Amino acid sequence: MRELSSLNKYFIRYKNHFLGGLLFVTISNLFGIFPAQLTRNALDVVAANIDSYRLFNGFDARESVYNDLMFNILLFGVLVLSMALMKGVFMFLMRQTIIVMSRHIEYDMKNAIYAHYQRLGLDFYNRNSTGDLMNRISEDVGRVRMYVGPAIMYSINLLVMFILVIWAMFSVNPRLAAYVLIPLPVMTYLVYFVHDRINRKSEKVQEQLSTLSTFIQETFSGIRLIKAYAREADYEHFYKVQSDRYRSLSMDLVRVNAFFIPTMLLLVGMSTLLTVYIGSLEVMAGRLTVGNIAEFVIYVNMLTWPVASLGWVVTIIQRAAASQQRINEFLNEEPGIISGDVLCTSLKGDIVFDQVDVSYEENRTPALQNISFKLSAGSSLGIIGKTGSGKTSLVNVLLRLLHPVKGTVSIDGLPVDRYNIDSLRKRIGYVPQDVFLFSDTIEENIAFGLEHGAEGDRVAEAARLAVVYDAILSFPDGFKTMLGERGITLSGGQKQRISIARAIVRNPDILIFDDCLSAVDTITEEQIIGNLTKLMQGKTTILVSHRVATVKSCHHILVLDEGKVVEEGDHDFLIRQNGLYRHLYDKQLMEESESPPEAIEKK
Repeated sequence: MRELSSLNKYFIRYKNHFLGGLLFVTISNLFGIFPAQLTRNALDVVAANIDSYRLFNGFDARESVYNDLMFNILLFGVLVLSMALMKGVFMFLMRQTIIVMSRHIEYDMKNAIYAHYQRLGLDFYNRNSTGDLMNRISEDVGRVRMYVGPAIMYSINLLVMFILVIWAMFSVNPRLAAYVLIPLPVMTYLVYFVHDRINRKSEKVQEQLSTLSTFIQETFSGIRLIKAYAREADYEHFYKVQSDRYRSLSMDLVRVNAFFIPTMLLLVGMSTLLTVYIGSLEVMAGRLTVGNIAEFVIYVNMLTWPVASLGWVVTIIQRAAASQQRINEFLNEEPGIISGDVLCTSLKGDIVFDQVDVSYEENRTPALQNISFKLSAGSSLGIIGKTGSGKTSLVNVLLRLLHPVKGTVSIDGLPVDRYNIDSLRKRIGYVPQDVFLFSDTIEENIAFGLEHGAEGDRVAEAARLAVVYDAILSFPDGFKTMLGERGITLSGGQKQRISIARAIVRNPDILIFDDCLSAVDTITEEQIIGNLTKLMQGKTTILVSHRVATVKSCHHILVLDEGKVVEEGDHDFLIRQNGLYRHLYDKQLMEESESPPEAIEKK
């Protein structure tokens, strides 16, 4: 319950729902108790009237007794139906308060978790899988909702009903009440035991279902590769094996459920038999009436489901506690990068790195070591190096996606950690190395960075600058073309160019292109850079690439190797140095001269 205590703030927020539910539960159970007492009185009155009816055999008063008997039966029937109707009304109100409260809490929790996810940094997402993040905001929140809704509702209902029914039973006959209650603890333990097994088997079924779902998702995502390697039969066999295991686990669960219901009915029947047997002895001893036996049978049936649900409720609480613990682990994690309070509406673009070191938690080897450089406003910086040299890490520090463990990064003379993160990132146009497109129209993907939605002219101009305008118009629906998952309906070069258009459409003060031209041919790359030259004038631009041709026109070039700046200068200076840059230049020049014309990607 320590983990679940974090939910108390929600109970306080929705205290009116909670207190209203408590009131309605109590009233509903009172209307459940009264029919049992009415039934007792009805049977006793009917029995007395029948005796009178027989006694007045042959007398005129017999018809009057008969009429009284019919009137009493009708009256008791109407009262019992009225009580049942009122009980149903207040049960409805009970669910409309407590269950509605649980849905509100579920809504608030999901929003809180999602908002917290947005504030956490890249290191958090590097440590946790997407599936785990999804489970905590869906499966775990769902289990917690079962606690704040059904579990609490049935617990309150059980407590109130138990108090009222036990009090009523012992007030009538303590000996019969004691005998009747004997099977109920056994029933509670049995329900808890069986539900524990059901939950464990359900977990295995859910895990296997998750395995099947993941396998199917990967199969559909990689269907081109599977067909290209002719592995359909192997994957079909693997699916059959996993499907057979799912069926086997499901059948185990069905067998446990099949055992549970008959056992419950047996225990309920035992309570009823004890009621009739002990009650008959009490009637013969003159301590009870026939109506009391009927009253006790109703009490037993009233207690059966609440007591049986106790084990189920305990199981729900246990599962909710485990889920809330998992949720709290995330909610208690503080963002590694804290936003500053300085709002920026525009940036000049003076960038300074002063002895910056960066390392990832999962890798003790520094990603960047002692990085220092100055970039004047309106100038361009090229960053080149082999794979894993730290190019993207340097860009992520500037975007405040990573926080340096040493050194400072400044923009316009102010440390970046002083800026409000949102306002800073809105002034930077960023094209990532790994292109991500949403399952939306091409127009909406390009306009993703615009605060006021798509603007046709700006979107079209950005597409022209990114040399993707003609390709978009070649589609049947043009800019309204819906993209598949992650833009799967586009070629790699088209996706990269749409990503470039998305960055430049917002007219940012700083432009960052992180190796975003790797999937286009050299001719298209030169055309894109030529189109962007006018846009880049007056803007600080950072070009990250493994191609010398991409960065050679930059004012300043950094050559990275194993997280360190090994060379820097302009293109001509670095060529004369005859170092790593010159080696990359000669190698790429040779590769381009040997490439056949058909290797060039079509625009």
